[in-house]
Amino acid sequence: MANNLCTELKVHLSSRHLHPTDAWLQTFISTVRPNTPIPALKQTCLFRLLATDITNSLDQPQSSLFPSDVLNAKAQSRFLAGPIVCQVLDIEDIGSSRWSQVESLEATERGETTKGREIIRVTDDEPNGAIPTSTISKGPFKILLQDAKGTKVYALDLSGTNGLHTGISMGTKLVIRNADVRRAVLMLEPGRTQILGGKIEALDKVWKEGRKERLMAAARAQNSEA
Repeated sequence: MANNLCTELKVHLSSRHLHPTDAWLQTFISTVRPNTPIPALKQTCLFRLLATDITNSLDQPQSSLFPSDVLNAKAQSRFLAGPIVCQVLDIEDIGSSRWSQVESLEATERGETTKGREIIRVTDDEPNGAIPTSTISKGPFKILLQDAKGTKVYALDLSGTNGLHTGISMGTKLVIRNADVRRAVLMLEPGRTQILGGKIEALDKVWKEGRKERLMAAARAQNSEA
């Protein structure tokens, strides 16, 4: 029975290009209640896997990893067929000034946001974790991605991929297909980037708590160089 369940879960996850290690899968199976319906098990398994650090939980085939020489900046352009599974470690709005982003964060902290020239208050009626749409930048964005082997690559989202914004959770999993890499920078395109979701709780907490301070430090450093 355990072997059959393991096989079913692997098939379910592989349809999303996720290949968990045997150790992770066995640990998951050992924690679930007996007689849990298979559909519920599949959804729980996917949810928990998306909440992990993929460098510890996935054993991806080589075709689903960044090439070993992906950071070779001498290569002007190259093509990655994928599908490559990676997780978001950082995202930076490069379409707005850092000081304007600090002001936006401070307004959000006060429970305010803007609509045109009007300042409106964000009420407690907002769904848990919801981000007021007027505070979400349209980018472009610079994103730090990491594959299951730990290789980190910077990516640019210039075209506005749906679901990519500075409110995204750190540890969110992406599947990238048919992508161009230009001088060691991955170019993201909406039709070639699939967001699976997920979050690494500890990483996300640290990133969000320190974001304003990082923006302020970078802005001051930029001003001192000017």
